[in-house]
Amino acid sequence: MSASARSTGSPSAARTARLAVKTSRRTELRNITADIADIVARSGVVSGVCHVYVPHTTAGVTINEGADPDVARDIELTFDRLAPRNAAGYQHAEGNSDSHVKTAIVGSSQTVFIEHGRLVLGTWQAIFLCEFDGPRTREVLVRSVPDAAV
Repeated sequence: MSASARSTGSPSAARTARLAVKTSRRTELRNITADIADIVARSGVVSGVCHVYVPHTTAGVTINEGADPDVARDIELTFDRLAPRNAAGYQHAEGNSDSHVKTAIVGSSQTVFIEHGRLVLGTWQAIFLCEFDGPRTREVLVRSVPDAAV
């Protein structure tokens, strides 16, 4: 994973960075918390919000437990059971209808508070890119927005 050098905005304005995430499986939850935290730290935003957005129709983003990797694997297995790859009745010609369904369930964005220049996550929480049509390289947009000056 790599954060691109393309970051926009002044220190007192919203700052946007792009992160490239390479996945290795068709269905995969990749923990991207450290990369997002690094982007937020470099943004200079001390207090505000961080928006994480995945601009793809077959990948999304979620927040869940990151301490035990078995939780992510359990989630992957559950998604594959909920929307099997070759389920009867799919109409989409590309053969990845299940990926679109899974993304519709997860969603394409998350918002996390920033306090003291750091992400505010629960003890066990992590931010995951949810790949449903991999392996691929996915783009993740991260926007750090400072609180309005009073």
